[in-house]
Amino acid sequence: METNGKQFTPILLGSDFNVYGMARSFYDLYHEPVQAFASIQLAPTRYTKVVDVELIPGFDEDPVWIETMRKLKERYADHPEPVILIGCGDGYAELISKHKAELEDVFICPYIDYDKLKQLNNKENFYKVCDQYGLPYPATRTISKAQATAAEPVEQPFDYPVALKPANSVEWLDVHFEGRKKAFRIQSEAEFRDILKKIYDNGYQSDLILQDFVPGDDSNMRVLNAYVDQHHHVKMMCLGHPLLEDPAPSAIGNYVAIIPEYNDQIYDQIQKFLEAIEFTGYANFDMKYDSRDQSFKLFEINLRQGRSSFFVTLNGYNLADWVVKDYVKGELKDAPTVRANKDDSQHSLWLGVPVKVFKEYTRENADKDRALKLISEGRYGTTYRYDQDMNLKRWALIQWMQHNYTVNFKKYFAENKG
Repeated sequence: METNGKQFTPILLGSDFNVYGMARSFYDLYHEPVQAFASIQLAPTRYTKVVDVELIPGFDEDPVWIETMRKLKERYADHPEPVILIGCGDGYAELISKHKAELEDVFICPYIDYDKLKQLNNKENFYKVCDQYGLPYPATRTISKAQATAAEPVEQPFDYPVALKPANSVEWLDVHFEGRKKAFRIQSEAEFRDILKKIYDNGYQSDLILQDFVPGDDSNMRVLNAYVDQHHHVKMMCLGHPLLEDPAPSAIGNYVAIIPEYNDQIYDQIQKFLEAIEFTGYANFDMKYDSRDQSFKLFEINLRQGRSSFFVTLNGYNLADWVVKDYVKGELKDAPTVRANKDDSQHSLWLGVPVKVFKEYTRENADKDRALKLISEGRYGTTYRYDQDMNLKRWALIQWMQHNYTVNFKKYFAENKG
Protein backbone atom coordinates (compact mmCIF):
# COMPACT_ATOMS: atom_id res chain seq x y z
CA MET A 1 0.00 0.00 0.00
CA GLU A 2 1.12 3.56 -0.62
CA THR A 3 0.37 6.85 1.11
CA ASN A 4 2.03 10.20 0.37
CA GLY A 5 4.58 8.36 -1.75
CA LYS A 6 5.50 6.02 1.12
CA GLN A 7 4.93 2.27 0.93
CA PHE A 8 3.77 0.13 3.86
CA THR A 9 2.28 -3.31 4.47
CA PRO A 10 -0.33 -4.05 7.17
CA ILE A 11 -0.73 -7.62 8.46
CA LEU A 12 -3.83 -8.60 10.46
CA LEU A 13 -4.04 -11.59 12.80
CA GLY A 14 -7.43 -13.31 13.00
CA SER A 15 -10.46 -13.86 10.76
CA ASP A 16 -13.38 -12.39 12.72
CA PHE A 17 -15.50 -9.22 12.61
CA ASN A 18 -12.61 -7.22 14.04
CA VAL A 19 -10.37 -8.32 11.16
CA TYR A 20 -13.00 -7.54 8.53
CA GLY A 21 -13.64 -4.12 10.04
CA MET A 22 -9.94 -3.24 9.98
CA ALA A 23 -9.47 -4.67 6.47
CA ARG A 24 -12.47 -2.70 5.24
CA SER A 25 -11.05 0.46 6.85
CA PHE A 26 -7.74 -0.05 5.02
CA TYR A 27 -9.60 -0.83 1.75
CA ASP A 28 -11.63 2.37 2.04
CA LEU A 29 -8.37 4.34 1.99
CA TYR A 30 -6.06 2.32 -0.27
CA HIS A 31 -8.32 0.04 -2.37
CA GLU A 32 -6.04 -2.96 -1.82
CA PRO A 33 -6.69 -6.21 0.06
CA VAL A 34 -4.95 -6.78 3.39
CA GLN A 35 -3.05 -9.96 4.25
CA ALA A 36 -4.26 -11.80 7.35
CA PHE A 37 -3.14 -14.94 9.16
CA ALA A 38 -5.40 -17.04 11.39
CA SER A 39 -5.82 -20.49 12.89
CA ILE A 40 -9.36 -21.01 11.58
CA GLN A 41 -11.67 -19.42 9.03
CA LEU A 42 -14.61 -17.49 10.51
CA ALA A 43 -17.67 -16.29 8.64
CA PRO A 44 -17.00 -12.51 8.54
CA THR A 45 -13.94 -12.93 6.30
CA ARG A 46 -15.38 -15.46 3.84
CA TYR A 47 -16.01 -14.62 0.16
CA THR A 48 -14.34 -11.21 0.38
CA LYS A 49 -11.89 -9.25 -1.72
CA VAL A 50 -10.77 -6.86 1.06
CA VAL A 51 -8.73 -9.41 3.05
CA ASP A 52 -6.76 -12.53 2.11
CA VAL A 53 -6.72 -14.99 5.02
CA GLU A 54 -3.94 -17.58 5.17
CA LEU A 55 -4.92 -20.39 7.54
CA ILE A 56 -2.32 -22.03 9.80
CA PRO A 57 -3.69 -24.70 12.20
CA GLY A 58 -2.67 -23.95 15.78
CA PHE A 59 -1.62 -20.39 14.94
CA ASP A 60 -3.60 -18.96 17.85
CA GLU A 61 -1.09 -20.11 20.49
CA ASP A 62 2.54 -20.98 21.05
CA PRO A 63 4.64 -22.78 19.96
CA VAL A 64 2.97 -22.74 16.52
CA TRP A 65 2.48 -18.98 16.62
CA ILE A 66 6.07 -17.94 17.27
CA GLU A 67 7.45 -20.66 14.97
CA THR A 68 5.22 -19.32 12.18
CA MET A 69 6.16 -15.73 12.92
CA ARG A 70 9.84 -16.62 12.59
CA LYS A 71 9.09 -17.94 9.11
CA LEU A 72 7.10 -14.79 8.32
CA LYS A 73 10.05 -12.71 9.46
CA GLU A 74 12.08 -14.39 6.74
CA ARG A 75 9.30 -13.75 4.21
CA TYR A 76 9.11 -10.04 5.05
CA ALA A 77 12.75 -9.39 6.00
CA ASP A 78 13.63 -7.82 2.65
CA HIS A 79 10.65 -5.45 2.58
CA PRO A 80 12.07 -1.92 2.56
CA GLU A 81 8.72 -0.48 3.68
CA PRO A 82 7.24 -0.68 7.22
CA VAL A 83 5.34 -3.92 7.93
CA ILE A 84 2.73 -3.28 10.65
CA LEU A 85 1.50 -6.21 12.76
CA ILE A 86 -2.05 -5.78 14.11
CA GLY A 87 -3.57 -8.42 16.39
CA CYS A 88 -7.36 -8.49 16.20
CA GLY A 89 -8.10 -10.58 19.30
CA ASP A 90 -7.00 -10.83 22.92
CA GLY A 91 -4.83 -13.87 22.26
CA TYR A 92 -3.07 -12.39 19.24
CA ALA A 93 -2.45 -9.06 20.99
CA GLU A 94 -0.92 -10.94 23.93
CA LEU A 95 1.31 -13.04 21.66
CA ILE A 96 2.63 -9.98 19.81
CA SER A 97 3.41 -8.27 23.10
CA LYS A 98 5.04 -11.39 24.54
CA HIS A 99 7.41 -11.80 21.57
CA LYS A 100 7.77 -8.13 20.62
CA ALA A 101 11.52 -8.00 21.29
CA GLU A 102 12.11 -10.84 18.82
CA LEU A 103 9.74 -9.48 16.17
CA GLU A 104 10.32 -5.74 16.02
CA ASP A 105 13.49 -5.89 13.92
CA VAL A 106 11.17 -6.78 10.99
CA PHE A 107 7.67 -5.80 12.14
CA ILE A 108 6.22 -2.64 13.66
CA CYS A 109 4.46 -3.90 16.82
CA PRO A 110 2.27 -1.08 18.24
CA TYR A 111 1.80 -2.77 21.61
CA ILE A 112 2.86 -2.23 25.21
CA ASP A 113 5.46 -4.45 26.84
CA TYR A 114 4.34 -7.86 28.09
CA ASP A 115 4.61 -7.12 31.82
CA LYS A 116 2.32 -4.12 31.44
CA LEU A 117 -0.07 -6.11 29.25
CA LYS A 118 -0.42 -8.77 31.96
CA GLN A 119 -1.32 -6.02 34.42
CA LEU A 120 -4.10 -4.74 32.21
CA ASN A 121 -5.65 -7.66 30.35
CA ASN A 122 -6.38 -9.64 33.51
CA LYS A 123 -9.49 -8.11 35.09
CA GLU A 124 -8.26 -8.75 38.63
CA ASN A 125 -5.01 -6.89 37.98
CA PHE A 126 -6.79 -4.18 35.99
CA TYR A 127 -8.95 -3.27 38.98
CA LYS A 128 -5.79 -2.85 41.08
CA VAL A 129 -4.55 -0.41 38.44
CA CYS A 130 -7.93 1.37 38.60
CA ASP A 131 -7.45 1.81 42.34
CA GLN A 132 -4.00 3.26 41.73
CA TYR A 133 -5.30 5.85 39.26
CA GLY A 134 -8.67 6.60 40.86
CA LEU A 135 -10.85 5.05 38.15
CA PRO A 136 -14.31 3.88 39.28
CA TYR A 137 -15.33 0.24 38.78
CA PRO A 138 -18.11 -1.95 40.23
CA ALA A 139 -17.72 -3.28 43.78
CA THR A 140 -15.74 -6.48 43.26
CA ARG A 141 -14.67 -9.68 45.00
CA THR A 142 -12.15 -12.13 43.58
CA ILE A 143 -12.83 -15.87 43.87
CA SER A 144 -9.97 -18.35 43.48
CA LYS A 145 -10.25 -21.98 42.41
CA ALA A 146 -9.24 -23.04 45.93
CA GLN A 147 -12.08 -21.02 47.45
CA ALA A 148 -14.62 -22.22 44.92
CA THR A 149 -13.76 -25.90 45.35
CA ALA A 150 -13.38 -25.87 49.17
CA ALA A 151 -15.85 -27.66 51.42
CA GLU A 152 -17.19 -24.39 52.79
CA PRO A 153 -19.46 -22.53 50.34
CA VAL A 154 -18.27 -19.17 48.99
CA GLU A 155 -19.93 -16.25 50.73
CA GLN A 156 -20.74 -13.37 48.41
CA PRO A 157 -21.27 -9.85 49.79
CA PHE A 158 -23.68 -8.44 47.21
CA ASP A 159 -27.43 -8.56 46.72
CA TYR A 160 -28.72 -10.56 43.76
CA PRO A 161 -28.46 -10.25 40.83
CA VAL A 162 -24.66 -10.36 40.69
CA ALA A 163 -22.27 -10.42 37.75
CA LEU A 164 -19.69 -13.22 37.43
CA LYS A 165 -16.95 -13.32 34.80
CA PRO A 166 -13.56 -14.96 34.26
CA ALA A 167 -10.52 -12.91 35.28
CA ASN A 168 -8.55 -14.55 32.46
CA SER A 169 -10.51 -14.02 29.22
CA VAL A 170 -7.88 -15.78 27.09
CA GLU A 171 -8.03 -18.99 29.15
CA TRP A 172 -11.85 -18.81 29.16
CA LEU A 173 -11.90 -19.27 25.38
CA ASP A 174 -10.88 -22.93 25.87
CA VAL A 175 -13.46 -23.73 28.58
CA HIS A 176 -16.72 -25.34 27.39
CA PHE A 177 -19.82 -26.69 29.13
CA GLU A 178 -23.58 -26.53 28.78
CA GLY A 179 -24.73 -23.13 30.00
CA ARG A 180 -21.33 -21.49 29.46
CA LYS A 181 -21.58 -17.75 28.90
CA LYS A 182 -19.11 -14.99 28.19
CA ALA A 183 -20.33 -13.44 31.46
CA PHE A 184 -23.07 -14.47 33.89
CA ARG A 185 -25.85 -12.48 35.50
CA ILE A 186 -26.81 -14.67 38.45
CA GLN A 187 -30.16 -14.37 40.17
CA SER A 188 -29.94 -16.67 43.22
CA GLU A 189 -27.61 -18.45 45.66
CA ALA A 190 -28.44 -21.85 44.17
CA GLU A 191 -27.56 -20.66 40.67
CA PHE A 192 -24.36 -19.07 41.98
CA ARG A 193 -23.11 -22.33 43.53
CA ASP A 194 -24.10 -24.37 40.47
CA ILE A 195 -22.20 -22.08 38.09
CA LEU A 196 -19.08 -22.03 40.29
CA LYS A 197 -18.97 -25.83 40.31
CA LYS A 198 -19.44 -26.14 36.54
CA ILE A 199 -16.72 -23.60 35.78
CA TYR A 200 -14.00 -25.38 37.74
CA ASP A 201 -15.23 -28.91 36.94
CA ASN A 202 -14.64 -28.09 33.27
CA GLY A 203 -11.02 -27.06 33.46
CA TYR A 204 -10.89 -23.35 34.25
CA GLN A 205 -7.92 -22.63 36.55
CA SER A 206 -7.73 -18.86 37.04
CA ASP A 207 -9.71 -16.57 39.34
CA LEU A 208 -13.27 -15.38 38.85
CA ILE A 209 -14.50 -11.80 39.23
CA LEU A 210 -17.71 -11.43 41.24
CA GLN A 211 -19.28 -7.98 41.02
CA ASP A 212 -22.13 -5.93 42.26
CA PHE A 213 -24.54 -5.71 39.31
CA VAL A 214 -24.78 -2.12 38.12
CA PRO A 215 -28.52 -1.57 37.59
CA GLY A 216 -30.00 -0.72 34.23
CA ASP A 217 -30.32 -2.19 30.78
CA ASP A 218 -27.90 -2.23 27.82
CA SER A 219 -28.49 1.45 27.08
CA ASN A 220 -26.52 2.36 30.23
CA MET A 221 -23.34 0.96 28.65
CA ARG A 222 -20.61 3.02 26.99
CA VAL A 223 -17.67 1.90 24.86
CA LEU A 224 -14.58 3.96 24.08
CA ASN A 225 -11.92 3.30 21.45
CA ALA A 226 -8.60 5.11 21.59
CA TYR A 227 -5.35 5.25 19.68
CA VAL A 228 -2.16 6.17 21.55
CA ASP A 229 0.93 6.97 19.49
CA GLN A 230 4.45 5.63 19.88
CA HIS A 231 5.29 8.58 22.15
CA HIS A 232 2.47 7.57 24.56
CA HIS A 233 0.21 10.49 23.64
CA VAL A 234 -3.49 9.87 23.07
CA LYS A 235 -4.30 10.99 19.53
CA MET A 236 -7.88 9.81 19.05
CA MET A 237 -10.78 8.88 21.30
CA CYS A 238 -14.21 7.87 20.03
CA LEU A 239 -17.03 7.25 22.50
CA GLY A 240 -19.98 5.05 21.64
CA HIS A 241 -23.31 4.56 23.38
CA PRO A 242 -24.47 0.94 22.98
CA LEU A 243 -28.23 0.48 22.89
CA LEU A 244 -28.44 -3.30 22.48
CA GLU A 245 -26.26 -6.34 23.22
CA ASP A 246 -26.20 -9.87 21.84
CA PRO A 247 -28.21 -12.16 24.19
CA ALA A 248 -26.64 -15.44 23.00
CA PRO A 249 -24.74 -17.12 25.88
CA SER A 250 -21.38 -17.19 24.07
CA ALA A 251 -21.70 -13.56 22.98
CA ILE A 252 -23.16 -11.74 26.00
CA GLY A 253 -21.51 -8.34 26.23
CA ASN A 254 -21.03 -8.03 22.46
CA TYR A 255 -22.67 -4.81 21.29
CA VAL A 256 -25.00 -4.94 18.29
CA ALA A 257 -26.12 -1.30 18.16
CA ILE A 258 -24.03 1.80 18.94
CA ILE A 259 -24.76 5.49 18.50
CA PRO A 260 -21.87 7.98 18.75
CA GLU A 261 -21.64 10.16 21.82
CA TYR A 262 -19.48 13.03 23.08
CA ASN A 263 -18.49 13.33 26.75
CA ASP A 264 -15.55 15.47 27.89
CA GLN A 265 -15.64 13.98 31.40
CA ILE A 266 -15.00 10.47 30.06
CA TYR A 267 -12.48 11.71 27.49
CA ASP A 268 -10.52 13.58 30.20
CA GLN A 269 -10.48 10.56 32.48
CA ILE A 270 -9.36 8.04 29.85
CA GLN A 271 -6.74 10.31 28.26
CA LYS A 272 -5.17 11.05 31.64
CA PHE A 273 -5.06 7.34 32.49
CA LEU A 274 -3.60 6.11 29.18
CA GLU A 275 -0.87 8.73 29.17
CA ALA A 276 -0.03 8.13 32.83
CA ILE A 277 0.60 4.41 32.23
CA GLU A 278 2.53 5.18 28.99
CA PHE A 279 0.22 3.12 26.81
CA THR A 280 0.87 2.46 23.09
CA GLY A 281 -1.49 1.37 20.31
CA TYR A 282 -5.22 0.64 20.24
CA ALA A 283 -7.33 0.43 23.41
CA ASN A 284 -10.99 -0.41 23.92
CA PHE A 285 -12.87 0.30 27.18
CA ASP A 286 -16.24 -1.00 28.37
CA MET A 287 -18.09 0.92 31.09
CA LYS A 288 -21.60 1.36 32.49
CA TYR A 289 -23.38 4.37 33.92
CA ASP A 290 -24.33 3.86 37.57
CA SER A 291 -27.30 6.03 38.48
CA ARG A 292 -26.65 5.42 42.19
CA ASP A 293 -23.58 7.68 42.22
CA GLN A 294 -23.73 9.22 38.71
CA SER A 295 -20.43 7.64 37.65
CA PHE A 296 -19.29 5.52 34.73
CA LYS A 297 -17.93 2.24 36.15
CA LEU A 298 -15.16 0.62 34.11
CA PHE A 299 -15.47 -3.10 33.41
CA GLU A 300 -12.31 -3.77 31.42
CA ILE A 301 -9.75 -2.55 28.94
CA ASN A 302 -9.10 -4.53 25.75
CA LEU A 303 -5.62 -3.98 24.36
CA ARG A 304 -6.89 -4.01 20.78
CA GLN A 305 -9.83 -2.79 18.73
CA GLY A 306 -13.17 -4.42 19.56
CA ARG A 307 -15.46 -6.46 17.28
CA SER A 308 -17.83 -3.48 17.09
CA SER A 309 -15.07 -0.89 16.65
CA PHE A 310 -15.97 -0.26 13.02
CA PHE A 311 -18.41 2.28 14.47
CA VAL A 312 -15.33 4.55 14.73
CA THR A 313 -14.63 4.33 10.99
CA LEU A 314 -18.34 4.65 10.21
CA ASN A 315 -18.40 7.99 12.03
CA GLY A 316 -15.49 9.44 10.09
CA TYR A 317 -12.42 8.51 12.17
CA ASN A 318 -10.97 5.68 10.06
CA LEU A 319 -9.64 3.23 12.63
CA ALA A 320 -6.87 1.81 10.43
CA ASP A 321 -5.45 5.20 9.49
CA TRP A 322 -4.13 6.13 12.94
CA VAL A 323 -1.37 3.54 12.99
CA VAL A 324 -0.40 4.61 9.44
CA LYS A 325 -0.30 8.29 10.45
CA ASP A 326 1.85 7.30 13.41
CA TYR A 327 4.44 4.92 11.95
CA VAL A 328 4.39 5.62 8.19
CA LYS A 329 3.43 9.26 7.65
CA GLY A 330 4.92 10.53 10.91
CA GLU A 331 2.03 12.97 11.30
CA LEU A 332 0.92 12.39 14.89
CA LYS A 333 3.79 13.57 17.08
CA ASP A 334 2.67 17.21 17.22
CA ALA A 335 -0.97 16.66 16.24
CA PRO A 336 -3.73 17.56 18.74
CA THR A 337 -5.91 14.88 20.29
CA VAL A 338 -9.08 14.19 18.33
CA ARG A 339 -12.16 13.87 20.54
CA ALA A 340 -14.72 12.36 18.24
CA ASN A 341 -18.43 12.93 17.72
CA LYS A 342 -18.80 16.57 18.74
CA ASP A 343 -20.79 17.39 15.58
CA ASP A 344 -24.22 15.71 15.77
CA SER A 345 -24.82 16.32 12.07
CA GLN A 346 -22.04 13.81 11.23
CA HIS A 347 -23.32 10.99 13.44
CA SER A 348 -24.10 7.52 12.10
CA LEU A 349 -25.64 4.51 13.83
CA TRP A 350 -23.61 1.28 13.79
CA LEU A 351 -25.62 -1.95 13.71
CA GLY A 352 -24.56 -5.55 14.08
CA VAL A 353 -28.08 -6.92 13.57
CA PRO A 354 -30.87 -6.36 11.04
CA VAL A 355 -32.86 -3.14 11.46
CA LYS A 356 -36.00 -5.14 12.33
CA VAL A 357 -34.18 -6.80 15.26
CA PHE A 358 -32.98 -3.43 16.51
CA LYS A 359 -36.48 -1.99 16.32
CA GLU A 360 -38.09 -4.93 18.11
CA TYR A 361 -35.67 -5.47 21.00
CA THR A 362 -34.14 -2.10 21.86
CA ARG A 363 -35.67 -0.46 24.91
CA GLU A 364 -37.89 2.51 24.17
CA ASN A 365 -36.15 5.74 25.15
CA ALA A 366 -34.86 9.00 23.67
CA ASP A 367 -31.66 7.35 22.46
CA LYS A 368 -33.62 4.77 20.48
CA ASP A 369 -35.66 7.60 19.00
CA ARG A 370 -32.43 9.29 17.89
CA ALA A 371 -31.20 6.03 16.37
CA LEU A 372 -34.46 5.51 14.49
CA LYS A 373 -34.13 9.02 13.08
CA LEU A 374 -30.63 8.16 11.82
CA ILE A 375 -32.03 5.00 10.19
CA SER A 376 -34.80 6.98 8.51
CA GLU A 377 -32.16 9.37 7.13
CA GLY A 378 -30.00 6.50 5.87
CA ARG A 379 -27.21 7.38 8.32
CA TYR A 380 -26.39 3.88 9.52
CA GLY A 381 -24.23 0.93 8.55
CA THR A 382 -22.81 -2.43 9.55
CA THR A 383 -19.31 -3.87 9.60
CA TYR A 384 -20.07 -6.78 7.29
CA ARG A 385 -22.28 -5.25 4.58
CA TYR A 386 -19.96 -3.35 2.24
CA ASP A 387 -21.14 -2.35 -1.23
CA GLN A 388 -17.60 -2.48 -2.66
CA ASP A 389 -17.25 -6.08 -1.46
CA MET A 390 -20.42 -7.81 -2.54
CA ASN A 391 -20.91 -10.99 -4.55
CA LEU A 392 -23.55 -13.71 -4.58
CA LYS A 393 -21.79 -15.93 -2.03
CA ARG A 394 -21.13 -13.08 0.38
CA TRP A 395 -24.71 -11.82 -0.02
CA ALA A 396 -25.98 -15.31 0.90
CA LEU A 397 -23.60 -15.46 3.86
CA ILE A 398 -24.91 -12.13 5.14
CA GLN A 399 -28.50 -13.37 4.90
CA TRP A 400 -27.52 -16.45 6.91
CA MET A 401 -25.77 -14.35 9.57
CA GLN A 402 -28.76 -12.03 9.90
CA HIS A 403 -31.13 -15.00 10.13
CA ASN A 404 -29.04 -16.42 12.99
CA TYR A 405 -29.23 -13.12 14.86
CA THR A 406 -33.01 -13.10 14.49
CA VAL A 407 -33.25 -16.67 15.80
CA ASN A 408 -30.90 -16.01 18.73
CA PHE A 409 -32.79 -12.93 19.87
CA LYS A 410 -36.06 -14.87 19.86
CA LYS A 411 -34.42 -17.73 21.77
CA TYR A 412 -32.29 -15.94 24.36
CA PHE A 413 -33.40 -12.33 24.82
CA ALA A 414 -36.06 -12.91 27.48
CA GLU A 415 -33.72 -15.16 29.50
CA ASN A 416 -30.50 -13.15 29.33
CA LYS A 417 -31.53 -9.58 28.56
CA GLY A 418 -35.20 -9.22 29.32
